[in-house]
Amino acid sequence: MRRGFPTPGPLSGSLAALVALTLVAAGCGSGAKGSGKDITIGLITKTDTNPFFVKMKEGAEKEAKAKGVKLMTAAGRFDGDNASQVTAMENMTAAGVKGILIVPSDTKAIVPSLAKARAKGIDVIALDTPPDPQSAADALFATNNLTAGTLIGRYAKSVESGKPVKIAMLDLNPGITVGVLRHNGFLQGYGIKDGDPSIVCTQYTAGDQAKGQTAMENCLQKDPGINLVYTINEPAALGAYTALKAAGRTGSTMIVSIDGGCTGVKAVQAGQIAATAQQYPLKMAAQGVDSIVAWAHGGKKASGYTDTGVNLITAKPQAGLESKDVGFGLANCWG
Repeated sequence: MRRGFPTPGPLSGSLAALVALTLVAAGCGSGAKGSGKDITIGLITKTDTNPFFVKMKEGAEKEAKAKGVKLMTAAGRFDGDNASQVTAMENMTAAGVKGILIVPSDTKAIVPSLAKARAKGIDVIALDTPPDPQSAADALFATNNLTAGTLIGRYAKSVESGKPVKIAMLDLNPGITVGVLRHNGFLQGYGIKDGDPSIVCTQYTAGDQAKGQTAMENCLQKDPGINLVYTINEPAALGAYTALKAAGRTGSTMIVSIDGGCTGVKAVQAGQIAATAQQYPLKMAAQGVDSIVAWAHGGKKASGYTDTGVNLITAKPQAGLESKDVGFGLANCWG
């Protein structure tokens, strides 16, 4: 990390000040008293609006309070906002954090900042999204995103049972590891590869509902016969559903997705999404906080990858494919 509070490149001075103020305010809570009272941990998410990251923050705050440590938080202004994450890491390093939990927005561009923090003795743990390379962080606590994609790909393949399909791929952003892993997992589960003629449209959505709707509208203009839609997450899925509904295509088009938020599971219950792969942001955050606290108290520093689990959620299970019902999904959802 850079020392002090340097001017953060493309961000304006007023925005940088706002980021710094947010960090100071987030770090002021004393939490429970105990042996960890002098330990401060940072949490940096992609955004503070996506329900997944809202729940992750809640999980980190709850665990930090339980462990008696301070928590500083920050987030990008949008998915892919590397500059704000770099500034947050600089601010947290200057504040003397023991460890930083981060969900990288740009998995390659953030690597130099991770290296600087680690060089200063800070424990850097990636949550949900591995940096590129994954070894740029000390450890990773995340869903196996390849497995998540594979689960919904296998589900879609089972439902379609060899019928001709025209597939739309509503992806994240170019080159972001979590998006690549989910995309590739879906293809593996379905038994096809990039370039297969059944894939008639690929669009980027940044995991955003409005952009998901626009992406689906673009795909339908390209090929109105699309009948299977892969989406990077449930906000993108709901945007796609809105576009399909307007085009009168919901009855003939299946949507599969990944996340497992309460809104997404309710969409499965309502038949808007056929199946979703549920992941657990509370677990990621809590385990990340626990790991840093344990190391700060003389324990072993976490390393490598810790799988925080994933389950296929659907109201219409398929024979030979393990899944959980909507009741389980709602009992374990977030947001």
